[in-house]
Amino acid sequence: MTVIPCARTFLIATSFALTCFSSSVAAEMVSTKGNTVNMRAKPSTQSERLWELDRGYPLRVLKRQGKWVQVQDFENDRGWVYAPLTSRTPYHIVKANVANIRTGPGTKYRVIARASRGDLLRTKAKKTGWVKVEQSNGQMGWMSKKLVWGW
Repeated sequence: MTVIPCARTFLIATSFALTCFSSSVAAEMVSTKGNTVNMRAKPSTQSERLWELDRGYPLRVLKRQGKWVQVQDFENDRGWVYAPLTSRTPYHIVKANVANIRTGPGTKYRVIARASRGDLLRTKAKKTGWVKVEQSNGQMGWMSKKLVWGW
């Protein structure tokens, strides 16, 4: 097959642009802002309630439909949440059974607290591989990004 030089340049440029674009697109994240928010099977208040989510629960947005968002949680459960009950406030959820909270972003720092699977933590800062979090009691510290899910 003969490729015209101009067409070959176009194909290379298009492939490069698509590669760069797809790697730079980050998943949209939201968190729940109501005291408890229902995750439903379909985008309707009449639909089956799948889960009741606490304030701050982080969710990945999969799709938007009217005033509803289809979301996925850290366990890959999917459902629909009423969009006005979500926020852009960043949170993480602990996915490890037990996770150390440290005074700084690294294993050389002292452990000051522990968190358990399912604990919600307010995200305060990020550093490569680490996230600074705040527990519900106000305790702040750093956790390995590998132990939590969120943004």
